[in-house]
Amino acid sequence: MDLTDSRKRIDEIDDALLTLFKERMAISAQVAALKKAEHQPVRVPAREREIMQRLTLAAGPEMANDVQMLFSTILDLSRGVQQRLIHMGEKTPLADSIRNALASTPDFLPTMPTVACCGIDGSYAFQAAEKAFGHAMINGFKNFESVAQAVERGLCQYGVLPIENSTFGTVKPVYDLMGKYHFYIVRALKLHVRHALLVRPGTALEDIKEVISHEQAVGQCGEFLRGMKDVQVTTGENTAVAARRVAQSRRTDLAAIASPECAELYGLEILKENIQDHDNNYTRFICIARNLQIYPGANRISVTLRLPHRAGALSRFISRFAALGLNLTKLESVPLPGSDFEFSFYFDFDASVRAQGVTELLDELSTASEKFVFLGNYVEL
Repeated sequence: MDLTDSRKRIDEIDDALLTLFKERMAISAQVAALKKAEHQPVRVPAREREIMQRLTLAAGPEMANDVQMLFSTILDLSRGVQQRLIHMGEKTPLADSIRNALASTPDFLPTMPTVACCGIDGSYAFQAAEKAFGHAMINGFKNFESVAQAVERGLCQYGVLPIENSTFGTVKPVYDLMGKYHFYIVRALKLHVRHALLVRPGTALEDIKEVISHEQAVGQCGEFLRGMKDVQVTTGENTAVAARRVAQSRRTDLAAIASPECAELYGLEILKENIQDHDNNYTRFICIARNLQIYPGANRISVTLRLPHRAGALSRFISRFAALGLNLTKLESVPLPGSDFEFSFYFDFDASVRAQGVTELLDELSTASEKFVFLGNYVEL
């Protein structure tokens, strides 16, 4: 056989596989009707183990892994078909909340909302809040948890939290808050972050013995700080708070890493500009609200979930996105406190609940995971 003959034979086999696959899915639909009538669960682990063991033995040791991958996918697709058919027409809480949000959300964010963010005037969170909301009434809070509490309790309409930085990575405490507090993401934005070394007027670089800032800023300026000899680095609650502390101190050996705007705000001098490790230094912020709001143009969805602690659970979950042609833009694993190496997963993907099949996918994912939280559908600026 030459290459043309081989490809022709492959096409014939693929056509036969497609016919058999369609027949299998049709029988799965019949099984779904029987399970629904008899109130039986979709997933029957003993039956799945029986199928996998039989096929693996029949395949032999050389193809055992390939056959397991193939039929794990087929079983997953079969469960998805049964899940959709069994729950077809049902009004699920998630679908209802999405429909209500689409109907009740106005076309635009409020023009002068109350917004909670961490820090004080001059902080990057304040700058992100101004970029997202314009002339907002911004309220500074001591830490990220206080921001989440203010939103959940209705003290502020919105909150702004940093979630990741292009240089220093994930802001883990914010991911932890997602499991502790109830809020939704209504918008996200990226802020170009440029750090400066701020001191009291007249302070020279060689005079500095201590540098203070937030741990994220310290991490983003690692190369610069390593070049400073015999200098103590102290982390605090916020970059702008660090700048204010330098301004209020009489010390001429103390410096802060903060935004250049803080120099003018607190009467400080910029000793060095752009001290971050990379010029392309961005922090991604999320804007949160107590109630689900889905504004026009929303094109990104975030969810968190906990998957069964068994082999292949994550890969089979991810395959559902590929099946619908959805672009998975972020996957973050967060250790569960007090567990034996178990994780909660955070997903971002490009999609809109207005698109066909997306709400159905979310419903399906919510039933396939142990704990599923829909965080929102929003625009990223």
